[in-house]
Parts: sequence; structure tokens; C-alpha cells
Amino acid sequence: MRQIISITQVTVDGVMQGPGGPEEDPRDGFAHGGWAMPFVDEAARDVIGVTIAGEFDMLLGRWTYTLFAGHWPRQGDNPIANAFNRATKYVVSRSLDRLEWKTSQRLGGVDEVRQVKASDGPALHVWGSSTLLQALTAAELIDEYRLWVFPVVLGKGKRLFESGVPPRGLSLVATRRTPSGVLLNTYRPAGPLP
Repeated sequence: MRQIISITQVTVDGVMQGPGGPEEDPRDGFAHGGWAMPFVDEAARDVIGVTIAGEFDMLLGRWTYTLFAGHWPRQGDNPIANAFNRATKYVVSRSLDRLEWKTSQRLGGVDEVRQVKASDGPALHVWGSSTLLQALTAAELIDEYRLWVFPVVLGKGKRLFESGVPPRGLSLVATRRTPSGVLLNTYRPAGPLP
């Protein structure tokens, strides 16, 4: 059985929308895109390098897949691009009919994600994909949350844990702080609240 690992950049107030650049995700009037980049120091780059060094596949929502497919295949000999391009991309979407990024497969919903999770293969990394993460969290399919908490408060934007996610405990299994103040926390589900 594969593990599903959520790798999410969030602000202190839980916003995960548009960490990489100003135009990354302007939906709903979000104007703070790129908030994570000033804090990505050598230590954070090392963690990204370790995260992408091993074998993994990706589990992506429609929006993130479209964004990544328009960017990563065109980045040349870049370590992140090489890892993402090599991975199988499982895309959970009911509307995308054509997936042009190499090694991409469409899944129709959470039941099909369960089938992939039950199969043999490497871990499934979920990058971004806020709507998909809500569904996977509600279905209790996430095995590990790697939350990279950036020292920023935005007050507005898509959050990792939106209303409707069932209350659950998390167990902190690893933590690290970068010189720029990013907290690299790894949590595993710890069951229902007592």
C-alpha cells in the first residue's frame, strides 16, 4: 500500500494559495501570490532536494496539474523539473479529458484514489491542490502532512484546513527551523479528538 503525503507551504494563518509567484493563483481576488519565495533559503532548498530525491508519484488536483503542466516540462535541467517530469502524475478531475504532460493519468474521484493508494508503488506526493486535499483529508486518506509554515500572515486565501474538514488529532513526528524562520513540521494523523 502506498502512502499519501501532503507537502504544503502555508502561512501562519493557514493560507496555502499562491506561494510561488504573483500570477500563480489569483482566484477570488487573491493578490499576495509569491509570499513564500523571500523565505526560501539554502536550508529550505535542501529540504526540497531531499523530498524530491527519492522515487515518488504525484497526486494532483485539476488546477495544480494545469499550472504545473504549463511550467515544469519547460524548465530544462532543473532538479525539481526532472523529478516532477519523471513521476507519474495522477490527476483527480472530472473535467480534464486530455492530459498532455508525460506520464499523466486521470482519476475520477476519491474512490479511484483509494485504488491507487492500495496498489504497489512509491509514495504519492500531493503538492498544492487545496480542493483535492480537502476531499482526501475528509476521506482520511492522508498518511502524512509535511507543513512548511512560513512566517507570514495574509488573512485571506485558500486554507489547508477549510471548514467541513472533520476534527482530528495530529501527531508531530519531526520539526526543523530554517534560518529564515520557516518551520518544517511533519505530522501524522492521530485519530478522532478525545
